[in-house]
Amino acid sequence: MHQPGFCVSVLCPTLAYMEPSTSCPAAAPLVKRPFHVLVGVTGSVAALKLPLLVSRLLDIPGLEVAVVTTERAKHFYSPQDIPATLYSDADEWEMWKCRSDPVLHIDLRRWADLMLVAPLDANTLGKVASGICDNLLTCVIRAWDCRKPLLFCPAMNTVMWEHPITAQQVGQLKAFGYVEIPCVAKKLVCGDQGLGAMAEVGTIVDKVKEVLFWHGDSQES
Repeated sequence: MHQPGFCVSVLCPTLAYMEPSTSCPAAAPLVKRPFHVLVGVTGSVAALKLPLLVSRLLDIPGLEVAVVTTERAKHFYSPQDIPATLYSDADEWEMWKCRSDPVLHIDLRRWADLMLVAPLDANTLGKVASGICDNLLTCVIRAWDCRKPLLFCPAMNTVMWEHPITAQQVGQLKAFGYVEIPCVAKKLVCGDQGLGAMAEVGTIVDKVKEVLFWHGDSQES
């Protein structure tokens, strides 16, 4: 459920800069708006790291974060530990009652400058690769504007990672223009040893910073 005080109307297209008041004889300097990061979290045990990931992202100056969760991901964290607005499937349906009401997955897509899916479990990987959109998160991804960056962090059991279909599905996401932050090898929570663990939080945050740096350069040029 989204946190009180975060109005849905905020999730509307916003100008990159605030326009100076015309009533002021000397216009104030233009003010940059925050860079909006939408984090998607799915039902991998790596979702345990969501509170740390969001906290580290919020340490980056000029960043605002919102989170979209799948229902299964909720098993791995407590909403009280997430220092950002949290959206789930119920919010989509509660907000829409008639034709003039907001469509949450579209408003979230408009609001976000960057989407980060961390972790991306095997189930949601297969859905996204196939174009399936049966929950709030996959609807946001299906409606995503591919001119904006989407980063994904696969996370699954080693044998699931090594299944031939996984490489095909990851390749399909890359063909869409999405950017993989590769998984790493370690001893997994299940006890298996090998590839499949989500990239370290520091690595993910560094990749977001890299995108921000590129975004800042493109705005100035």
